[in-house]
Amino acid sequence: MPVPSAPGSGDAVQVIRLYKSEDKIHPRSVDGFYARWRWAIVALTQLVFYGLPWLNWGERQAVLFDLGSRRFYIFGLVLYPQDFVYLTGLLMISAYALFLFTAVAGRLWCGYACPQTVYTEIFMRVERWFEGDRNARLRLDKAPWSLDKLWRKTAKQSVWIAIGLWTGFTFVGYFTPIHTLAAEVGSLGLGPWETFWVLFYGFATYGNAGYMREQVCKYMCPYARFQSAMFDRDTLIVSYDPERGEPRGKNAQRGKKGEARSAAAPVGDCIDCNLCVQVCPTGIDIRDGLQYECIGCAACIDVCNGVMDKMGTERGLIRYDTENGLEQRLTRAQRWQHVLRPRVLIYTAVLIVICTALMWSLLSRHSFRVDIVRDRASMARLVEDGWIENVYRLQVMNATESPQRYRIEAEGLPGLVLTQATTVDLGSAEARWVAVALRVPPETAQQLKAGAHPMHWRISRIGGEAGGSATETVVEKSTFVLPR
Repeated sequence: MPVPSAPGSGDAVQVIRLYKSEDKIHPRSVDGFYARWRWAIVALTQLVFYGLPWLNWGERQAVLFDLGSRRFYIFGLVLYPQDFVYLTGLLMISAYALFLFTAVAGRLWCGYACPQTVYTEIFMRVERWFEGDRNARLRLDKAPWSLDKLWRKTAKQSVWIAIGLWTGFTFVGYFTPIHTLAAEVGSLGLGPWETFWVLFYGFATYGNAGYMREQVCKYMCPYARFQSAMFDRDTLIVSYDPERGEPRGKNAQRGKKGEARSAAAPVGDCIDCNLCVQVCPTGIDIRDGLQYECIGCAACIDVCNGVMDKMGTERGLIRYDTENGLEQRLTRAQRWQHVLRPRVLIYTAVLIVICTALMWSLLSRHSFRVDIVRDRASMARLVEDGWIENVYRLQVMNATESPQRYRIEAEGLPGLVLTQATTVDLGSAEARWVAVALRVPPETAQQLKAGAHPMHWRISRIGGEAGGSATETVVEKSTFVLPR
């Protein structure tokens, strides 16, 4: 987009183009400790994502978000819209975990587990299979079209599209039973909404990982913009050691491997090979210092360590370090001592509290729910023999996946009785509204003043016959209204 200069400045208009095909970044392949860790996390995350929908739990899918019936199945747990608080807790845990890991070691999420990084790694691996490494890809892009170029580009695009569609299919499989979805795809009977989301998510994967890549990290992701507020001088970040590396020198300025440098032309350990730039997925030069485009993937560390091995010098010219560590030449032990600083301790404490509260809530969660609504059409009425009656509607919801029997009782007022059957049988994950009438005798009405009087409903899950013992009980507050 054009950016006009200030009036009267005489400067030319500057044009900023977010993406130019001729400037496409072709990262070089790299192998090393961090690269292997990154691929291990790629494999783990994709095994979970692609594999979970195919796991069964009893007679259903292990993880299924059934929006139609408003039930969310996570292994043995069945959640309902009323359990939205658990989603809130999960989002809070994710946020504080991000704060904690970023304060300790920078953009670990971006460099190793972010879906944009994960799928970009997968798509670049496919690209290397068909088009070769960086130099080969550059030559192929500049070469005129030929049969060899055509089949390589076509094969790459075909695999990319297949990965994108499979990713979209798997994503929809979390909301529609995946076995049903697979049968619909096989019979070409996929519904319009399933078709839309498979294609939409597949296209998003294809476009982001195949073409946009670093543009997503640099211009679309907000995390790159506010990361500086989460860093401090004791945050571990990918760092270049200028005191050791400068001044940079070519091989001609240094002796053979293991020989001392020439005193007449002293040079640093950096040989200015530019490999750290070539392997960077966002195309930055880490030797210029920390930049917001750096996603912390440590590819530059792996390639630089390989160069240092060949040159016979110590590893770590580019390494994970802190600003204080570089300036004060702290040892590894001293750097880790700085990790336990107040902000890290606060994030850790808050994270532990939230995780504990969420787990306690889940473990103590009842296997059924009760909602009580008073019949507004008849708040209180006089029935035979002077008894006073209130009518209620109780919704009993079975949150388990097996049939259950429940007993309904009321207490809190003298002589309070139920007029209907006190047991309810519900099927798996079934909810039912039950109309219940409560009555009090005339003497109770005479003793109490007119108005609303507190009482309690006691709903118990029981086993066997109606008179069986309660295995779980929910007590709900309510009121009984006496007329004037």
